[in-house]
Amino acid sequence: MKDGKTLILAIESSCDETSAAVVADGRTVLSNIISSQIEIHTLYGGVVPEIASRHHLENINAVTDRALSEAKVGLDDIDAVAVTMGPGLVGALVIGIAHAKAVALASGKPLIGVNHMQGHISAAYIENEDLEPPFMALVVSGGHTSIVEVTDYNRCDVLGSTRDDAAGEAFDKVARVIGLGYPGGPKIDMISDEGDPGAVEFKRVFLEKGSLDFSFSGIKTQVINYVNSRKQAGREINPADIAAGFQQAVIDVIVTKTVDAAVAGNRDRIVMAGGVASNRHLRAAMEEACGAAGIRLYRPSPVLCTDNAAMIGCAAYYKYIKGEFDGLSLDACPNLEF
Repeated sequence: MKDGKTLILAIESSCDETSAAVVADGRTVLSNIISSQIEIHTLYGGVVPEIASRHHLENINAVTDRALSEAKVGLDDIDAVAVTMGPGLVGALVIGIAHAKAVALASGKPLIGVNHMQGHISAAYIENEDLEPPFMALVVSGGHTSIVEVTDYNRCDVLGSTRDDAAGEAFDKVARVIGLGYPGGPKIDMISDEGDPGAVEFKRVFLEKGSLDFSFSGIKTQVINYVNSRKQAGREINPADIAAGFQQAVIDVIVTKTVDAAVAGNRDRIVMAGGVASNRHLRAAMEEACGAAGIRLYRPSPVLCTDNAAMIGCAAYYKYIKGEFDGLSLDACPNLEF
């Protein structure tokens, strides 16, 4: 250990960001290097798995070397190597895991596989030294929308999840329908500033009474039907108004269910996690609702909401101190659940 601290070298390659980080004692980020492929995949209107895997393979050595260099440590200083094992794109995960295995084997350090979604939740620990379980978490991303009760580090119970599209997936699909392109989430977030969320009313889908599950396929269909009917009638569409109305409908459901879950579970803290947690309008709405309910909200900085290795290093630390290691037989789990 360097200066008495436990150092984790972490690797993240679940989708289209190649990232490596060095994290000390689970909370101090010494480096967090992210090589994004957004510009590449924008050409195709979304992430192309084969292209993502190829770029991970090309970038991962350099990203890891830079993470170690920026942290001013070598492999001898590292106590363990952590890597995302799922969920994610199988080819992308395989690249990261193979690299982490090679580094662990060559350095003689233990290997720790990390659940990507638990990594997202762990991002909140980095900027909040006072935060510790138990608490309620909202995990909202391109592939997941879940309300999770975190009972211990890397231990949680899923109280509700999407039954169809994740929020981020719905954002991307709606963005394509109204001509915004990829990545849809940030573009809808930005253009909504120019729109009137009340100009186009979309139905809020809360499902059956008391359910903490989500369903966003219906509102996506509402947008498609609205756009098609306007075009068939020869009438113009206002992308900003549609984006604002759609976004507000999604946010209303997410915020209401998350706060209701916290109140029902007698939790006075909520953590936002995942890429969509960087949405400015969602963050503001959660802040307002939590304030009214007397709940403290933890919102990681946007860079820690999107995919990054620092969050993986943080989650791995709490497995390390419990001796929860993986062998070189660790494999990718693209459909891994909490």
